[in-house]
Amino acid sequence: MLITLPDKVNYIIEELMAHGFEGYAVGGCVRDSLLGRIPGDWDITTSANPYEVKQIFSRTIDTGIKHGTVTVMLGKEGFEVTTYRLDGEYEDNRHPKQVEYTKNLIEDLKRRDFTINAMAYNSKDGLVDEFEGLKDLQEKKIRCVGSADQRFDEDALRILRAVRFSAQLNFKIEDETLAAIRLKALNLRNISAERIREELNKLLLSSYPEKLSIAYETGLTEVILPEFDQMLATSLQGPYQHSSVGEHTMEVLRYFVKKFSKEVEDKKQQLIYRWAILLHDVAKSVIKENNSQALNYSKEHQVKGANMAKSILRRLKFDNETIESVSKLVYYHNFKFGHSKEDIRRATNLIGEKYMPMLFVVQECNMETKDPQVIDEMSKDLRRAKELYQDMIEHGECVSLKSLAVNGKDLMEQGFESGKNIGLLLDMLLEKVIGDPTLNTKEQLLKIARNQKKTIRN
Repeated sequence: MLITLPDKVNYIIEELMAHGFEGYAVGGCVRDSLLGRIPGDWDITTSANPYEVKQIFSRTIDTGIKHGTVTVMLGKEGFEVTTYRLDGEYEDNRHPKQVEYTKNLIEDLKRRDFTINAMAYNSKDGLVDEFEGLKDLQEKKIRCVGSADQRFDEDALRILRAVRFSAQLNFKIEDETLAAIRLKALNLRNISAERIREELNKLLLSSYPEKLSIAYETGLTEVILPEFDQMLATSLQGPYQHSSVGEHTMEVLRYFVKKFSKEVEDKKQQLIYRWAILLHDVAKSVIKENNSQALNYSKEHQVKGANMAKSILRRLKFDNETIESVSKLVYYHNFKFGHSKEDIRRATNLIGEKYMPMLFVVQECNMETKDPQVIDEMSKDLRRAKELYQDMIEHGECVSLKSLAVNGKDLMEQGFESGKNIGLLLDMLLEKVIGDPTLNTKEQLLKIARNQKKTIRN
């Protein structure tokens, strides 16, 4: 089995061997290479201890020297080089009490999580595959190295990683490993919110985010995302093709992946879309739809949904920008845009120029999973809104204070006193311009402001 190692990776391995040590590319980079995927990074394992590695290479960084890892710098690129090791007893389902170095590669591979991640390679020895990882790759299987119970007791995050790899690779989780996931699910309580968040992000960013359902079936979401369990237990009413909120949500995610995932190149924006879709109907599990009070229900749905989204994302330690963006899209996901240019300008002013294009995407994904009998009318309304929005953009129509032809300084130069009244006046001028874009000239707006001032005096 031949793998083409990058020149710098090959150089590090050959330098280690030239000094009498072993060296191999290991883990995910080997797995991805065998799958024909481009590895995100290349990890190297060696029989040399960290201090011996530091003597061989002129530029190194002690990134994790306590656990045997140093980063070798070649130019501006860094490559993690980790000493073969044996992990001591795990006391917190995450970290070993101590780490012991070994000269035996197989002993190092034996402590790793899954067989597909426990392969090593160099150009001299070829593929080292003691635990049949290649066979599991060919059979599209996620299987623990050795005892699944032991692997998950050592590091509970591996429980969620199994589901994440299943989603990223579209692999099946092997029966014994799946049984151990069910048995050890509660161990995830010992894992930090940040670690949980990163695994959930990778799962949602995968080509098969609907495999979150595996986390539900094995009891993981009960620990890390109980709101999803409630969504799957909540029956849908209205023009839906699915029996539960959770099933509908998974279908919306699938549609996004199919239609938009390649169009959205920015990873953070991808995450915002996928979390917004995952949580867009989260409030349906806690409020009851009342057709006789549709307006009250709609308002409660959007307010409660946005608040729940914020709470969930804060619990998972997301950054403020992501929390704000996701909750905004959840709040407005059922927004009715209206049918005129003025309606669209007002909607853009209310929702924000940043979010309008994103909201169109979320609404399309949500709409396309409903009953075909209602899709046509909804699709027509959405298409019209997008056309009006595009026309508004092309004509550069003003929808916010930043594109208003006057600012506070202009008004003060006309004799208006600084303070909150300036802000109120600017808001009034913006309201005029949203109603009639042709008014957005400095001359006209100052005239309106002066007339307003006279009216107030009289």
